[in-house]
Amino acid sequence: MTRLFTAFILAACLPLGLQAQDSNSATTSDTGASLRGDDPDVRSNQELSSQPGSIVVLRGLDKVTARTRDFEIPIGESAQFGALTITAQYCRKRPPEETPETYAFLQIVDRRTDGFGVDIAGETVFSGWMFASRPAQNPLEHPVYDVWVIDCKA
Repeated sequence: MTRLFTAFILAACLPLGLQAQDSNSATTSDTGASLRGDDPDVRSNQELSSQPGSIVVLRGLDKVTARTRDFEIPIGESAQFGALTITAQYCRKRPPEETPETYAFLQIVDRRTDGFGVDIAGETVFSGWMFASRPAQNPLEHPVYDVWVIDCKA
């Protein structure tokens, strides 16, 4: 009788367990596929549909005076914003038919002086990617200035 009961339980539960496992694995793979599908930058064996830009457009905010300034920096060159030296290394903007995104690789150095106005070695306060649609994802953390990406021009 015990063997019959054990066989009955195994026969009843085994298919349910397999079905649950299959549906979980299908759900997991579907979720992973949908997440990858939402990211337009993840492409399988396709070339990027946009070209790198030659000028990055940034907006800077001086938190002390509450003034903003837009400025353009050619790739490979630097610009001054207050006590910051901003060097644009790369930028790219997706075409309009795709999910809009503009991103740039920037290096930002906080210039220091010796107290008499003579520049000394600065401190790198930011080196990385900034995204126009997600400025809070990878922001410049500085007590006086904010800088974010606006556009990338060809």
